[in-house]
Amino acid sequence: MLAAAGQAFQELFSPPFRSVMVKCVGFTLALLAGLFIAVQWTFTYLVSWPDWVETAIQWLGGLALVAGSIFLIPPVTSLIAGLYLDDIAEVVERTDFPDDPPGVALPTAQSVFLAIKFFFVVLGVNLLALFLLLIPGVNLIAFYVGNGYLLGREYFELAAMRHMSGREAKRLRKANRTTVLTCGLIIAALASVPILNLMTPLFATSFMVRVFRRVAAKSGLRIAEQPA
Repeated sequence: MLAAAGQAFQELFSPPFRSVMVKCVGFTLALLAGLFIAVQWTFTYLVSWPDWVETAIQWLGGLALVAGSIFLIPPVTSLIAGLYLDDIAEVVERTDFPDDPPGVALPTAQSVFLAIKFFFVVLGVNLLALFLLLIPGVNLIAFYVGNGYLLGREYFELAAMRHMSGREAKRLRKANRTTVLTCGLIIAALASVPILNLMTPLFATSFMVRVFRRVAAKSGLRIAEQPA
């Protein structure tokens, strides 16, 4: 598991990943910048404040958004995963598993639906963790356990669904829930590190493609190419 994580992290900086990395990082920064502008615009133009209060709100709002971005990265990356997962998975399968049948990309509509669904689920968990900031220690437990479970489940099933149906992917994930949760905790740990968290979709996808292959082999499943 740790070896797979190390390979996935090293692969982030390889040439095949650079174009996808630019898309993922650019999209993430654009979403966070849009949210920042929306918050600033709301407090500046929709509510009338004395000048000193407005300045204080802008500074405090900016600092709060920077701190809160730790909690926003996981849901944002879950959205990006649905858009770019197949691009990343294809690179990993082609370079690391050239002798195995390649997976088949999910239909665009299904990918977008899954991405939006997971976005709101992960967003809900992180908003809860954000509200628990007043309870020392509890918010960190909620952040890591909640995101570890959700991110592990999401990335594993999306990687598996390139080779099997959603029902089969869920069954395989449940049969290996401890492994998937542990991998999810590793992903959540990366998602909590500033700068590196922008690369979470690439790392998580590369990592889970490897984990799925090993879990499938351990379970005696034959990796097969899904019919188009």
